[in-house]
Amino acid sequence: MKDVVEIRWHGRGGQGAKTAALLLADVAFQTGKHVQGFPEYGPERMGAPITAYNRISSNEIRVHSNIYDPDFVVVVDESLLEAVDVTKGLKPEGAIVVNTDKSKEEIIPHLNGYTGAVYTIDARKVSIAALGKYFPNTPMLASIVKVSGVMDEESFLAEMESSFKHKFASKPEVIEGNMKALKMAFDEVK
Repeated sequence: MKDVVEIRWHGRGGQGAKTAALLLADVAFQTGKHVQGFPEYGPERMGAPITAYNRISSNEIRVHSNIYDPDFVVVVDESLLEAVDVTKGLKPEGAIVVNTDKSKEEIIPHLNGYTGAVYTIDARKVSIAALGKYFPNTPMLASIVKVSGVMDEESFLAEMESSFKHKFASKPEVIEGNMKALKMAFDEVK
């Protein structure tokens, strides 16, 4: 892994992109990494486009700004491909992960000529199968961990389970469903 991995998240208010970025930062921190996880605030409201960011490094992170040239981009809502330039500044040696039931070949024409790696995952399918409801952030979180390689799958799953046990101590069914969604997402990202 290079010194600092930068990830930009694109979602809509209420889909959990901010929460996923903060969870990724928390889990990476628990594995000994230096991290940043933060949203970009504007006139956010339910359904409005939002952006969140992660920086993850083995060394101290001295940059404190938005991420303009990310290594990876996560698109939690595919409708944003038409509304926002999600590939702006995205490094060609990086990758983009899009939540969609479409194939990579169907998504590429919507990426403004981006020439790097493109991954897709149907987070709706994973979420409904694992949780019974549509919460796209959990599958998208696992998919970016797999694609970026910021930590190994085993460490990620162990730290996520610990985090879920802390947050949902009185709701074991939530823990079980979220863990299932994470594991399924590792297998479903294409």
